[in-house]
Amino acid sequence: MTFVKPIPASDIQPAEQSNARWKDWKWQVGHSITDLSTLEQMLDLKMSASEREDMQKTCDIFPMSITPYYLSLIDTQDPFHDPIFKQAIPSVGELIIEDYDIHDPLAEDEDSPCPLITHRYPDRILFLISNTCAMYCRHCTRKRKVGQISSTPLDEELNAAFSYIESHPEIRDVLLSGGDPLMLSDQQLDRILSRLRKIPHIEIIRIGSRVPVVLPFRITDNLVSILKKYHPLWLNTHFNHPKEFTDDSRAALAKLADAGIPLGNQSVLLAGVNDCPVIMRKLVHELVKNRVRPYYLFQCDLAEGLAHFRTPVGKGIEIIESLIGHTSGLAVPTYVIDAPGGGGKIPVMPYYLVSWSSNKVVLRNYEGMFTTYQEPDSYQGVTCDLQCDACELQHSPDSDTVTKRAQGIEALLSDYEKNITIMPVDLERITRRTDGN
Repeated sequence: MTFVKPIPASDIQPAEQSNARWKDWKWQVGHSITDLSTLEQMLDLKMSASEREDMQKTCDIFPMSITPYYLSLIDTQDPFHDPIFKQAIPSVGELIIEDYDIHDPLAEDEDSPCPLITHRYPDRILFLISNTCAMYCRHCTRKRKVGQISSTPLDEELNAAFSYIESHPEIRDVLLSGGDPLMLSDQQLDRILSRLRKIPHIEIIRIGSRVPVVLPFRITDNLVSILKKYHPLWLNTHFNHPKEFTDDSRAALAKLADAGIPLGNQSVLLAGVNDCPVIMRKLVHELVKNRVRPYYLFQCDLAEGLAHFRTPVGKGIEIIESLIGHTSGLAVPTYVIDAPGGGGKIPVMPYYLVSWSSNKVVLRNYEGMFTTYQEPDSYQGVTCDLQCDACELQHSPDSDTVTKRAQGIEALLSDYEKNITIMPVDLERITRRTDGN
């Protein structure tokens, strides 16, 4: 493998100083590659005038920023097929906007009761504390926000967000995202985490970050010492390809794991990058070897500029079929579609329940073997109607559970809710009923 050209010696002398600067995350950010001329020089790229023009058109809409570290992973002998290159370098494919592409595919803005907050699920929120990233991933679902103007949240925005969280006791779980939360300074991050931990009903804090992948030197001893003060704290990172594992990224993960921070990984299925059972199996094995639980495999969103990365859903099913039974369950992520319109994450895993009757279910395994499971004869069916005071099971329901009303499918399965259907709001025959026509 051939790597990018080294940083000019005039910048980093002597050798020990060179190594120190290379491992300084602020130096890495300050020397990010943001223009095509530098990119061509560093990768020794030979682009035609039309290729360069197309790439510049893409950069004008979706800016480029790549850390020297991540750029150094590109194989310059075959860059256009390199998975690092495809994730980091602008492509004319980003200018393809399909009719079904959506500016805000997950309706995050619509579910935002105040700046920085998306409140979609009943008991948890998304808290966007940064719009700055170490690198602008070409497959980012928030391309509309990230990379346009780098900034940190204003104090009044943060205060409004904290006030919202404080006034909603049902929120027990806060996911910090962005941009990348770990691009904030240690002091800023410490201040935000400290304030969250003072809210009594916040049980866990999660951080979503690609920093261990594209800027592992950001995982400093001081940062880790700050994070470990606020347990229970979880961190989900974003490895998409085995090539992203290096000695430096492994060291960053080890620091976090040694500090007692549970680690997960959220990959995105990307055409030409990881849409291969062999690649994905190697990726999940690398993850668990480094104490990272494969959490989600995302189907690529319907965001503008991502059409060239999308695969059929069937490709994701094929990959999961190649993992289940062929490796440990710990290494199998949940394959999900983050539903357009704000429907949330919907699992689309292979189907192993083949059929069932009143007393038996028919199942298949990964080998294609069919088997049956006998249902119990003695089970006294009890539908949970959330009437906990009358329940014979030993438990101590909290106030939220006692006052909770079932929603969605849970409500259809209960006995106390009178609705037996969930109707689309624009169903024509229902409209006729109300109009009398």
